[in-house]
Amino acid sequence: MKRSSLRLPIGDFMTAAPHSIGRDQTLSSALALMHRYDIRHLPVLEGGRIAGLLSQRDVMFVETLRDVDPAKVAVEEAMSTDVYAVGPQTPLVEVVADMAEHKYGCVVVVEGSHVAGIFTTVDALAALVSVLRSTEGGQPAGAHTNS
Repeated sequence: MKRSSLRLPIGDFMTAAPHSIGRDQTLSSALALMHRYDIRHLPVLEGGRIAGLLSQRDVMFVETLRDVDPAKVAVEEAMSTDVYAVGPQTPLVEVVADMAEHKYGCVVVVEGSHVAGIFTTVDALAALVSVLRSTEGGQPAGAHTNS
């Protein structure tokens, strides 16, 4: 693998402008959003800043609890507040290594206090394909394409 491929920034591979949800929204609203856009992770915002992360697994777990109505439970009650966040210039190799080591399903990409994107395991696989193709003399590594 070329040395330059190892320093590619995560911003080249992230999903820009991801869907998000407010911490006071209901879990039912979050799940509807996830289903509508076929996504598994939602950055949770408060006043436009990252406050947490809600995964589809978090929502489904709460739904299994007896006497819990997802239409009455706020996102903040199920979200994780320990969010792995990086800047868009963070090298792809560092992010993917951290994801693998800690078993993170996604990374929130922030610029200042603004959520710039999200990088999921699906994005990581697309990045792997891109980097592998570049080492074979195929397509150059960089932003993933929808082919």
